Amino acid sequence: MAARAVTLHLPAPLFEKIERRAQDAHRSIEAELLEVVSTAVPAEEDLGVEVSALHFLDDAALWQAARNRLPLPESDRMEELHRKDRRAGLSEAEAQELADLERQYEKVLLVRSHAARLLTQRGHDICSLLSGE
Repeated sequence: MAARAVTLHLPAPLFEKIERRAQDAHRSIEAELLEVVSTAVPAEEDLGVEVSALHFLDDAALWQAARNRLPLPESDRMEELHRKDRRAGLSEAEAQELADLERQYEKVLLVRSHAARLLTQRGHDICSLLSGE
């Protein structure tokens, strides 16, 4: 992917906060800003369409969507990267990988929560979802 340069003027307090985060993560300021921007910008796929499509699912499919989890290898890798980030910081590639995994996790949570809401609206007791069953 081609990179494009941008000049950005930040207020001093915000710059200092980014600078501290970069130092804590053992990254350059540029890498930290890239992390912040990539985390803030939604993924390219349109989640609105996926969430809207939940309305058309039958109850069994909604239960399945409400119980969906991030696959274990991705979940383990995300936790590993979080631990490494706290301990020693991440490389730019690892920071990007972590941001991608976090977006996947957020997508799963969004779909699960909407599926649970629809099940509740349809009169189902979702307590089993809350207890992790």
